Amino acid sequence: MTLLDILDLARLVLGDILIGIGGLTALIGAFGLVRLPDFYTRAHAAGVTDTAGAIGILVGLAVLSPDLLTAVKLIVVLLVALFASPASCHALARAAFRSGLRPSLHEDRPPPAVPGE
Repeated sequence: MTLLDILDLARLVLGDILIGIGGLTALIGAFGLVRLPDFYTRAHAAGVTDTAGAIGILVGLAVLSPDLLTAVKLIVVLLVALFASPASCHALARAAFRSGLRPSLHEDRPPPAVPGE
């Protein structure tokens, strides 16, 4: 096995690991959409994990890309996503707040039925 074969294998392993981490992050965000209590926490979970998942997946794909032009295009898409995803999540939350949707606060919850819960 030559040095180039070892570097190619390391590139493949690194790309696969990054794509796996990005996919797992996006999957965790999907569970957050189901489990979290109100719109604002769900929007936060979706915005953060969507961006983190996109970072992992797009960087992993850039590492695995066969040529430099494809890698540069993927990095440009990543940069656009890094700016667009948090901005759109903020705009969505701000529009919801302005339309009258208020976050559910800890004081709004009823007391637990059993003490200590």
